[in-house]
Amino acid sequence: MNLLNWLANALSFGAFSVVKDKNARQEIVERDTILEQASRGVPEALATLYDQFADKIYSYIYHRVGRADLAEDLTGQVFMRMLEAIRTGNAWRSSFSGWLYRIAHNLVIDHYRRKGRATIIDLEDAAPVHSQHGDPVQAAEAMMDKQRLQTALGALTEEQAQVITLRFLEEMSIAETAAIMGKTEGAIKAQQYRAVLALRRVMES
Repeated sequence: MNLLNWLANALSFGAFSVVKDKNARQEIVERDTILEQASRGVPEALATLYDQFADKIYSYIYHRVGRADLAEDLTGQVFMRMLEAIRTGNAWRSSFSGWLYRIAHNLVIDHYRRKGRATIIDLEDAAPVHSQHGDPVQAAEAMMDKQRLQTALGALTEEQAQVITLRFLEEMSIAETAAIMGKTEGAIKAQQYRAVLALRRVMES
């Protein structure tokens, strides 16, 4: 590659990096604007946040409770509490997503406290599992695996079950999990290690 071509490529890469950085900064500005407007109760901003987070919150709750109808109900309660907190001036102070997941986590804890911390899901109560190939045997095995996991999570501490759900079922990073749980990344790594060992013991017993 001659010098002119090298310079052209370097300049193109630099221009791309500038555009990329500019787009990233623009996304941050837009996100901060939406959060600021939502904190003042602007309906359009609240609707945007709901669209962005409803499916994620539902997925997190569903992995903890194992029932679609209950997960839908608790997800609705999360956003009702969000609106009430905004109305009373008790909304998030730092991370919005972490604050929202903590609301969801507290609702899950309240649910299990009312149930006496029993997390075994009856097969007929669990949401149906659909196989891509329409194989009823595979569908039944997936249902059994889900039930075993729900039962195993119920044998862990709340923090262990939460870190397993966020890291492996929701596929969040260490940093994202730390923000949601209000802990350092080092603490999350240690908690994850203990949780995986505990889960393995329960699943193999």
